[in-house]
Amino acid sequence: MQRARPTVRQDGHLPVRDYAALGDGRTVALVGLDGSIDWLCLPDLDSPSVFGALLDAENGGSFEVAPRDSCLSSRRYLEDSNVLETTFETAEGTVRLTDALTLPRSKRSPGRELARRVQGVSGRVHMRWRARPRFGYGRTPTRLSGGEGDVLARGEGVSVRLSTWDAGRPEVSADAVEAHFELAAGESGLIVLTAGDDPEAPAREAAESRLERTERAWRAWAGDCSYDGPFRAAVIRSALALKLLVYAPSGAIAAAPTTSLPEVPGGERNWDYRYAWIRDSSFVVDALLELGSEDEPAEFLAWAQRVCAPTSPRLQVMYALDGGLLPDEFELTLPGYRGARPVRAGNEAARQVQLGIYGYLLESAWLHLRSGATLSSAESRRYEEIADFVCDIWREPDAGIWESRSGPEHFTHSKAMCWVALDRACRLAEDGRLRGNSERWQTVARQIRKYIEEFCWSEEKQSYTRAAGSDALDASILLGSVFGYWGGERMRRTIEAVSNELDAGGPLLYRYLVDDGLDGQEGAFLACSFWLAGALARAGQIDEAGALLEELIGLANDVGLYSEEIDPDSGEFLGNFPLGLTHLSLISAALAIEHGSSR
Repeated sequence: MQRARPTVRQDGHLPVRDYAALGDGRTVALVGLDGSIDWLCLPDLDSPSVFGALLDAENGGSFEVAPRDSCLSSRRYLEDSNVLETTFETAEGTVRLTDALTLPRSKRSPGRELARRVQGVSGRVHMRWRARPRFGYGRTPTRLSGGEGDVLARGEGVSVRLSTWDAGRPEVSADAVEAHFELAAGESGLIVLTAGDDPEAPAREAAESRLERTERAWRAWAGDCSYDGPFRAAVIRSALALKLLVYAPSGAIAAAPTTSLPEVPGGERNWDYRYAWIRDSSFVVDALLELGSEDEPAEFLAWAQRVCAPTSPRLQVMYALDGGLLPDEFELTLPGYRGARPVRAGNEAARQVQLGIYGYLLESAWLHLRSGATLSSAESRRYEEIADFVCDIWREPDAGIWESRSGPEHFTHSKAMCWVALDRACRLAEDGRLRGNSERWQTVARQIRKYIEEFCWSEEKQSYTRAAGSDALDASILLGSVFGYWGGERMRRTIEAVSNELDAGGPLLYRYLVDDGLDGQEGAFLACSFWLAGALARAGQIDEAGALLEELIGLANDVGLYSEEIDPDSGEFLGNFPLGLTHLSLISAALAIEHGSSR
């Protein structure tokens, strides 16, 4: 736990660094260092928000629990869990707030439960809490009823019930519920929010029991992670962050739990990441497989088979968490985080052509099968169809890993991932898992490699490039070392060139420096720096990789979480938070260093 400090809001907003995340396998809440829940979508992670002050400080809704008077705050996750403990220190005494979205006994349980327990540690502290549920991103009127220890808020599509014990007498106004109470050392109060079609009021003892069981369940899950290297604390925290993004009812994996947190302060680079990208999800699967997890990879690949079936072999870039197609991207009439607009729901990139997704999916399937899983005949046929499809389309331009909105190009990373798709299909054929035309797959894989070596290498830069015929560099080419596409002298020179040209200061990298058709210069892309650490390790530069990873771990917030990007000058987090791609890239780098050290 870091040193206690005051929290400061600017125009009603906290810095993104000041948030922590809670989750229950269905949705995620963001809790500020000052005890305010400013983001919670219900009933699911990709549903409209009920607490949305993150994007609309005045009217978005929040759920605050804090001392009445000024205080200093510090926090931590309870050991190897996603249960958050915030300590408030006031002139009169100290209290501790424990927050969790409790884990249900069934993955398909319709209810959601947020438990907030306040305990007196010393002295006597005046506390206050206020809940302002604002349904549908704040666009749907809230109807409140009840009183005493039970208040019901009804909205469109979902309702929430607030139940309290020893936490003051709730006062209900037109759009809020609030109360004041005092806590002495040894005393405790409990506030529980339940959500659903018609949520029932829980019993206090049962709610307390679920809170304790949730902590034990998280600790047991983390205890199954096999990594025990020098970066264990950061690896386990990243694994727990990734687990928050797994949508338990279907096995889908969200990229992040937020939308429209800006990549440029006040700018237009604001995207909705609350969906399951085939690419990012496959990355998560690979990381969890390497940590010894089997359930999440199996569930995701089963989900991927289901959602891909209607259009196979062509895949969508991303899907809704329930497996459906995304709605068209649209803009919400919200002021945005610190004025960054537009605020978007949906993601237009779902309609793009991205060739790399086929390589990611077949890489995950190969790793899962290598760990002992089996394939049905229908699953085998689908992977065979995908390999044949890659043979047909690999020469096409696409939008690339960064989902360019400035037009398709022949991106190097996309071509390399087509090679990965065919290479893994050939390996599966050698193992007897696939029965397709492996000779054709091998032939086309050689053609792809020849194309990359001829058109995607710059003699001037001594590096693989962003796209065929270009001299611009791109950090995504570092991923070639992860999948075994390249190594040797060309890769070593590429690492050096990328490190120099895309340097953002210290351990940080920009992902690219070309004009992508959008306004503003984004921050350093955190995953790229972790990719660099992994590439160094695979090139045998273990000491350099370890030192870089150590620096990057120091850039996390006080509870070990990362956003998408970071301002190289101020250290401010930018983009959606917490981002799965950043955390899985940390895990991949740590594992590459461990494997390299053991050679």
